[in-house]
Amino acid sequence: MNDEQLLRYSRQLMLNGFDVAGQEALLAAKVLIVGLGGLGSPVALYLAAAGVGSLVLADSDSVEVSNLQRQIIHKHDNVGMGKVLSAQNALLGLNPGVQLELIDSRLEGELLHSAVAGCNAVVDCTDNFRTRFALNESCWKHQVPLISAAAIRMEAQLSVFDPRKDASPCYQCLYSEGSDGDLNCSENGVMAPLVGMLGSMQALECIKVLSGYGTPLVGKLLLVDALTMQIRTMNLNKNPSCPVCRH
Repeated sequence: MNDEQLLRYSRQLMLNGFDVAGQEALLAAKVLIVGLGGLGSPVALYLAAAGVGSLVLADSDSVEVSNLQRQIIHKHDNVGMGKVLSAQNALLGLNPGVQLELIDSRLEGELLHSAVAGCNAVVDCTDNFRTRFALNESCWKHQVPLISAAAIRMEAQLSVFDPRKDASPCYQCLYSEGSDGDLNCSENGVMAPLVGMLGSMQALECIKVLSGYGTPLVGKLLLVDALTMQIRTMNLNKNPSCPVCRH
């Protein structure tokens, strides 16, 4: 690390057990962030600020006025702009040292597999089962950890699925492909700070996965009830008949 980096990341370097080795692991890492909405906004900002060396930003949508209530990476002046371009402006303004790769089309098929294969971690910030299942399958195929969260109304959940660990369940162990239809905030609503909370937690779990600092939520499901501010964690077991991770 150079002098500017030592100063920029000094508060992390002071952490016992993280220090220089942890920071160098972040600087060498490449992370795919899928979705730059309510969850993806704080994820991208915190990973860039913390010094993850390379971020791949994937989102095919453009910024709308209704996004600005919770998608804090975007500005009013960027309404109508593609979300990946809007996010790029914000992230480079925060940390010009971060390397960015933009994918402004729907992430699927070979594009999805090539994006996942080249990364050290994937952060799922999407809002539909189809994409979540596809991400999960690709992460398992390429042995890439997946940090997944969801938030709706005043409820949220978070888990880490790590195919490098034999005992780790995958996303499809939690939800089968026959699960009920998608719940999204455009139809059900969501409180703005809730996605900020969960996105920050996703970024923290991603940093832990990349650096080996702390214990990620592998085999655990964190549940948040923001109405009563109750947070609990439950065990999440591997499904022996899961079509994705049973082998």
